[in-house]
Amino acid sequence: MVQKSKELKSDTWMIIMSDQPNKIKWVSWVLVFVWMGVIFYFSHQTASESSELSSGVMNVIFNIISFISPVDISKDFLHFLVRKGAHFTVYFVLGVLIIHALFRRVHWKRDVIFATTISILYAISDEVHQLFIPGRSGEVRDVFIDSGGAIVGIILYVLIKLFLLKRNR
Repeated sequence: MVQKSKELKSDTWMIIMSDQPNKIKWVSWVLVFVWMGVIFYFSHQTASESSELSSGVMNVIFNIISFISPVDISKDFLHFLVRKGAHFTVYFVLGVLIIHALFRRVHWKRDVIFATTISILYAISDEVHQLFIPGRSGEVRDVFIDSGGAIVGIILYVLIKLFLLKRNR
């Protein structure tokens, strides 16, 4: 009876491990869609809600900069950097999540093109979505910033992944 229990546990473990790559890919895609949902949530905020959030972040950064160094920086310019930096950063993360979900060693170039395409299309849809939110606008400049963030994330992911794969040979 004890032997049978050990065999059952061993067989169960083998089934779980053989299915692991599929589970990891499934979780990877869930993370992509969750992150897209986060982007959608922030894009769905009205202009006043969005401005309030970025102003709060900007004030914290401004206070930190003022404490460290008495640099004369315009709050309006810093607010612009915070807003555009947020665009770049959230799409950097999206690009990394998408390429991670897609990445195959053999077809990595195709995966890069596909991940970039998905990221750019989502950036476009995000800006179109903002056209329907009170006080918001869709900006072509933001599509370029979003796409740039995604592309940088995708390229960094692939370079690191290929370096690690080459090193482990």
